[in-house]
Amino acid sequence: MFPGEVVDIPSFVKYSSRLKEALTAHICSLLSKGISVVLDFPGNTRTQRSWFRELFECADADHELHYIDVTDELCKRQLRERSKDLAEGSAFTSDAEFDAITQYFHAPSDDENFNVIRHQRT
Repeated sequence: MFPGEVVDIPSFVKYSSRLKEALTAHICSLLSKGISVVLDFPGNTRTQRSWFRELFECADADHELHYIDVTDELCKRQLRERSKDLAEGSAFTSDAEFDAITQYFHAPSDDENFNVIRHQRT
């Protein structure tokens, strides 16, 4: 939707905020009608997860938060594997970019009161 415009963390925040604003009422409407909604938005921080809470609370809907618990090294290895066959010059996530984003990560905690489905990989 925003080709070439998501180039760093501030631009990601800017454009994902726009998407959330545009989708919130629609998602709440679907949930309030009993329609399941699966979101592929990051929930890496408490702030990001607060939007999820807003959605299911406004519709009084059940929810599940899937948390994939893996080491940073496994994530980096998977990124390298997934990127190995990309065409020359294609964008991929480097270890440095992964580290820049992961520094903000906070695992879901009990006090957030989500129905967490934990997937642990080694």
